[in-house]
Amino acid sequence: MAEQDNGGTTEPYSNGEDTLPAVGLISQYIKDLSFENPNAPAIYQNPEAPQIDVQFNIASSQVGEDVFEVILKVEVRAESDTTVAFIVDLSYAGLFGIRNVPAEHIQPFLLGEAPRLIFPFARRVLADAVRDGGFPPLLLEPIDFAAMYQQQAAGQPAVTTAETGTA
Repeated sequence: MAEQDNGGTTEPYSNGEDTLPAVGLISQYIKDLSFENPNAPAIYQNPEAPQIDVQFNIASSQVGEDVFEVILKVEVRAESDTTVAFIVDLSYAGLFGIRNVPAEHIQPFLLGEAPRLIFPFARRVLADAVRDGGFPPLLLEPIDFAAMYQQQAAGQPAVTTAETGTA
């Protein structure tokens, strides 16, 4: 039962209303996935490991009362010299229920903490797609989305490109 502060003492609300802040992951899913291997089978003969460029983008929207969708978009492009090895575009989403949270804390959660929660699952989808395309799995390093959000909120350019190992 929720309690209220009455001059230093706490008493339950008489109507039983739940006023405690609550945040939860309702569901997560692949919204869009594309894998392109435009130069197969010739690319498999190339002995040089491709250079990999990874771009992240995060979007959020309210889809219901106290329900928000967060979309983590990851674009990966692997090239050897001027030849494209593979391109992967993934939009991985999560539905989050947010109740009794002050408005000023909702956006930092949606753009900082929520992507951190769904990132491991998006990472696995990417690794599997690259592996299923005939390349070694792409294992992305963990990303500090909260720091990225804070940099953007402070007006500093956020680093949204990550270079990883070879595939």
